[in-house]
Amino acid sequence: MAKLVYGLNQSLDGYVDHDRFLPDTALFRHFIAQVRGAAGSLYGRRIYEVMRYWDEDHPDWGAAERDYAEAWRRQPKWVASRSLKSAGPNAMLVTEDIDAVARELKTRLVGEIYIGGPDLARSLTELGLIDEYWLYLHPVVLGHGKPFFAGSRPPLRLVATDGIGESAIRLTYVPA
Repeated sequence: MAKLVYGLNQSLDGYVDHDRFLPDTALFRHFIAQVRGAAGSLYGRRIYEVMRYWDEDHPDWGAAERDYAEAWRRQPKWVASRSLKSAGPNAMLVTEDIDAVARELKTRLVGEIYIGGPDLARSLTELGLIDEYWLYLHPVVLGHGKPFFAGSRPPLRLVATDGIGESAIRLTYVPA
């Protein structure tokens, strides 16, 4: 049985913003390994559109970016959206009944399925489907933006802390 994991880079004040802070080399390598080993990713529309950046090679990429792109392209992806008309390579569009799809993926697959996007995570949290929350805290204060928890804050229990690289710590929580 697969586990649904919601994790994103987050500021100290609880916001996610892929443009405001980037992972250092060690954290980026951590993410490469994570994507390589994943059973797949379930994305909301907005974060999926951001992640589509990895679908095409860019001339300024180094080895790490090429490694991440290769792993991301191979990974199965499901995209929850009512507005998209199609999804990119190795991705399936989910336009209805995301809870049934998430439950089916958990039952059918083995390993970790990563949840991308605070709004999708809110929906899956309300349904009690997320098994772990990974908060990658960075020493940045944004003061505004999209919060990591887009809805009500679920009761959580801390199960692990891991320093990754020079400036991030991953806090792992499970539903209490």
